[in-house]
Amino acid sequence: MGPVVDPVDPNEKLPEQVDVVVIGGGIIGVSAAMFLAERGVSVALCEKGHIAGEQSSRNWGWVRKMGRDPRELPLIIESLKIWPTLNQKTEAETGFKVTGIMYGARSEAEMAKHEEWLQYSRPYQLDTKAIGKAEFDELMPGSDGGFVGALYTASDGRAEPQKAGPAIAKAAQRMGAHVFTECAVRTIERQGGKVSGVVTEKGRIRCSTVVLAGGSWSSLFAGNLGIRLPQLSVINSVMRTAPLEGAPEHALWDKAWAFRKRLDGGYTIADGSTNVHELVPNSFRFFKDFLPAMKLEWRSYGLQMNGRFMTEAGWPKTWSGDQVTPFEKIRVNDPAPVEKVTKTALAKLKAAFPAFANAKIVQQWAGRIDVTPDIVPVISHVDSVPGFFIATGFSGHGFGIGPGAGKLIADMVMGKDPVVDPTEFRLSRFLDGTVPRPMGHA
Repeated sequence: MGPVVDPVDPNEKLPEQVDVVVIGGGIIGVSAAMFLAERGVSVALCEKGHIAGEQSSRNWGWVRKMGRDPRELPLIIESLKIWPTLNQKTEAETGFKVTGIMYGARSEAEMAKHEEWLQYSRPYQLDTKAIGKAEFDELMPGSDGGFVGALYTASDGRAEPQKAGPAIAKAAQRMGAHVFTECAVRTIERQGGKVSGVVTEKGRIRCSTVVLAGGSWSSLFAGNLGIRLPQLSVINSVMRTAPLEGAPEHALWDKAWAFRKRLDGGYTIADGSTNVHELVPNSFRFFKDFLPAMKLEWRSYGLQMNGRFMTEAGWPKTWSGDQVTPFEKIRVNDPAPVEKVTKTALAKLKAAFPAFANAKIVQQWAGRIDVTPDIVPVISHVDSVPGFFIATGFSGHGFGIGPGAGKLIADMVMGKDPVVDPTEFRLSRFLDGTVPRPMGHA
């Protein structure tokens, strides 16, 4: 069972017409709705389950520039300008706090690997720096002494995934947005090839623009419209502790574990590297698209064959607006955590930081992360369907970048100068023969 998310009371009656319909109530979708509503655009957000029910409430809660693909850096820089304003803007607690984040190194080879990223970040004049053992031990007291240093970004921080998305959704409502839960959008209607409305399980809404922010469901939805969106998902398992005294304030990543302090005084802990990919029909359909990423990151993914293959094999490829869809049959993706992974990560963390020896695990969960072949999101208009935009495939980086991505897609929808250049996020890069290149892949 997933973490407990702050509730959002939905609006009751579907509007007959709005300017924009946003599909998906994760942090990207609610941020887009908020920035559109703030600018006077009439918007309806439709979520098939509850707000932030999937990966937007199940992630680690890190808000970081460090370690990102350079194509994402301008957007996370903008996002980190927004995060400090969100408590005031939403009139709620998002948990955002600048705490600093480190990527630890236990060997000179690991340290050199971390330092490679600095060459990508230099044009952006970030405060990220390589630190040695003495500074690491000063900033991270209580370790086993086995770290030779770290990559450190003092201006990175954290926020609370179970609070931030709902807070933004409620702010969007106060600004005039209609927010609906348990309301799956089945398909888009078109007139003259252009978007003219959506069909939801509760009725139709006329509109001229649709933003698909459906996370791991986006490829399925787009496929029904004849749009090829190469996207797969991986499962990451997470645990949280009861309040704990004496553990570090800074967030720290190690290949065997990662942790960050929570607003409630506990810690969110996960394996630093391991994700599980359940083999499904799209694993083979998109095999060539994902081959470069697989070659680069194969050590990080465990392949698993289970009942998910037959579940997805049974999903229709096309359907009409009067048919019940998979979005209604699975309201919330709630994969089981891989306890072997979390147990091992916790044991290794306790050995590295004895302050965690008495940590009491009060909950474990897993999230389904939507990934693209180059590990960079799609934030794009769709050439073949005027009025249709996609914001998905954030590849485990979406929480921190979410407010900035929401602002960017709002700019694009309104035809305004975008907060950052969206060229690197265009959907067409997967359709025009361009070879997907994850960061660090020659």
